[in-house]
Amino acid sequence: MSTAAEIKAFATKYGIKNVNLIQTKPLINGKWVTPAKAETFAVDDPATGDHLLHVINTPVDLVEQSIKDAKVAFDSFKKTTGRYRGGLLKKLHALMVENEEDLAKLCTIENGKALPDSRGEIKYGYSFFEWFSEEAPRINGDNISSADANRRILTYKQPVGVVGILTPWNFPTAMITRKMGAAIAAGCTAVVKPATETPLSALAIGYLAQQAGFPPGVFNLLPVDNERTKAVGSLFCESKLIKKVSFTGSTGVGKLLMGQSASTLKKLSFELGGNAPFIVFDDADLEKAVDGAIASKLRQSGQTCVCANRLYIQEGIYDKFAKLITEKVSKLKQGHGLEEGVTHGPLIHERAVEKVKSQIKDAVDKGAKVLFGGKPATNLGPLFHQLTVLGDVPRNAIVNTDETFGPLVPLIKFKTEEEVIELANNTDFECWYGWC
Repeated sequence: MSTAAEIKAFATKYGIKNVNLIQTKPLINGKWVTPAKAETFAVDDPATGDHLLHVINTPVDLVEQSIKDAKVAFDSFKKTTGRYRGGLLKKLHALMVENEEDLAKLCTIENGKALPDSRGEIKYGYSFFEWFSEEAPRINGDNISSADANRRILTYKQPVGVVGILTPWNFPTAMITRKMGAAIAAGCTAVVKPATETPLSALAIGYLAQQAGFPPGVFNLLPVDNERTKAVGSLFCESKLIKKVSFTGSTGVGKLLMGQSASTLKKLSFELGGNAPFIVFDDADLEKAVDGAIASKLRQSGQTCVCANRLYIQEGIYDKFAKLITEKVSKLKQGHGLEEGVTHGPLIHERAVEKVKSQIKDAVDKGAKVLFGGKPATNLGPLFHQLTVLGDVPRNAIVNTDETFGPLVPLIKFKTEEEVIELANNTDFECWYGWC
């Protein structure tokens, strides 16, 4: 793990004022734990490829112990009042507001997104704590009409138990706050495995939860490397102590986790992949349609499950739309997310770059035209790919069926409403739809 001197140097380099936010150990039962044999993994800046810090790779036996600790904590935490739990979340919300610029910088450094995007994510993230802090005291049951005059039927809600939370790298703060906030408000305890690429944002929330007075064992954080991630995911699904698993990530991994959860009949909440259509009709406001398409398709360089993946443009407006979106995309600025004026950062890893390259090649080989970009932006860094607009994309191109997760804007022409509805619905992914 990184030394105190390395952490201080990191904070100084990037202008992070609250150095205590930077943690590199797992948080288990209220303590930052150093295993007897402390293996670590590197956290890298995707914009430069530089190693930032080294974080402890939580051993599987400590993961198992954290689940047991969470169960012990649950036995008492479930008896607390909603007002008490809401108070904890309200304090945590206030601490995130107090530290939001530092949290935004951490997000940009390890994730790569532009700093304005990170600031937006932090605000979005702590809004969940504010919401659930107010909802926690409102967990009410029902009085149901009975068919028997001598009986009354009452229902009440109670927490399910320990919740296993698996979060993605593309929203390293907001996906934790959304899931964890609901769990805490309901009276559950949580064990969280953050994405290997972005553990620092998660661990910062853990530190603030300590400062907010969260009881030991209520909120546990378990950073692990990619190799150990599979074992931890399997453990979450197969453990009899964990009663619910919440996961955001790929559809393939979601299927795997669902299968592993079958033996324990676990409750599951999954948010998986998308292949969202964005439909523009001839009578749309051209400027608004283009601006909306860019905001949706190229958000975080295309790396969200609700990004528009397929842009269907009606033939009467197609040429004007293609020209305007190409002009506007050409004015966007790629670079390190902390640089002034940068709107789009790198992709998260080499696999993401290769996927974008392969989808562009496939589409061009089948007749698509490169209107802008089309190549890796190696002058900016190894994980940058040019923002790319493809015109006349054929319907048999892979981009029509596979999620891209990158800065590729494919324009597909259509004639009638009936035709485009059929095209839009021709997918196994149903995460998001949009039209103008």
